[in-house]
Amino acid sequence: MMAFAALIRREFIEHRGAFLIGPLILVAVLFGATILAFTVGRIDVRFSGAIFTVAPLRFYEFGFLAFGVAWMLYLLAVLFFYCADGFAADKRNNSMLFWKSMPVSDFRMLLSKLAAALTILPGTVYAIALLSGLLFFAVAFTTMSINGTASFAMLGSVASIYLQVAGAILLALIVGLLWYLPYIGLVGALATALGRWAIPVSLLLPSLVATLEWVTLGGLHPFTTRTWNYLNYRSTFPLSENGYPDVWLATGERFDLNAFAVDLLGKTDWLQVLIGAVFALVALYIASEYRRRASAN
Repeated sequence: MMAFAALIRREFIEHRGAFLIGPLILVAVLFGATILAFTVGRIDVRFSGAIFTVAPLRFYEFGFLAFGVAWMLYLLAVLFFYCADGFAADKRNNSMLFWKSMPVSDFRMLLSKLAAALTILPGTVYAIALLSGLLFFAVAFTTMSINGTASFAMLGSVASIYLQVAGAILLALIVGLLWYLPYIGLVGALATALGRWAIPVSLLLPSLVATLEWVTLGGLHPFTTRTWNYLNYRSTFPLSENGYPDVWLATGERFDLNAFAVDLLGKTDWLQVLIGAVFALVALYIASEYRRRASAN
C-alpha cells in the first residue's frame, strides 16, 4: 500500500505543472488583469458595482458555476494528454527497469496512474476551482464596497451559495470521471504500446470501428451506425436537455444542490458506468501484460 501511494504521489510530482502550477498561473493572470483593469480605469467601478447590485447572489451563482464548468473542461483536456503521456513516461525516459525493481506488478503500476487520474490530479483542479470562486466573490464584493452598495448581511447568503455550488461541481466532477473512465483507460492502454501516438490513434479509432461496421453491416454512412450512436451516447455528459440546470436558469430561483444531485444521479446510466469501469480495467490489464513482455525482451 505504501508503494502504491508513492506511485500516485510520483504522478502528481511529475505532472503538477499541468494540474497545479498551470492553473494557478491562469488564476493569477486573470486576477491580476482584473485588478489592473480597475486600477487603470478600464472598468467603471460604479457601473460594475451597479451590475453586481441588481442581483448579486444570482450573479455570483452563475459566475461560480461558469468557472466550475470551465475548469472541468480544462481538466478533461489535460487528462486526455496526461493519459497519452503519463502511461508511456517510464518507457520514454528509460526508467522502466528502475520502476520494475519495485515490489509492484506492471498492472498495479498502471493502476496507480489511473488512480492518480481519478483522484489527486482532478482534486488539484477542483481546489483551483474553489479558489476561483473565492476570488470572484472578492472582486465582486470589493467593487460593491467601492460603489457603496455592499452589505455584510449578504455574506451568510454567499457562504451558503458557495457550499451549494462547490458541492454541485464536486458531484459533477465525480460523475464525469466515472462516466468517461473507459476513455481514460483506453487512451492509457494505447499509450503503453504506442506512446504519444495514442493521441491521434485514439481520435481515429472510433471512426475506424464505425467505418468497419458500415462496410460489413451496411448503412447510409459510417456516422449512422450503432457503434457511432453508442459512442455519441457515451461521450455526452449525463445531464440532458431540460434538466435541472435549464430549469434553474429559466426560473431565477436559488441554486439547489439536492435538486441538482437528484437530477444528475437519476439520469446517469449506472450500468454503463459499471461496464465502462470493467472495460478500463481490462484494457489496463492487457496493456500491463504487453508492458511486462515487451520490457522482458
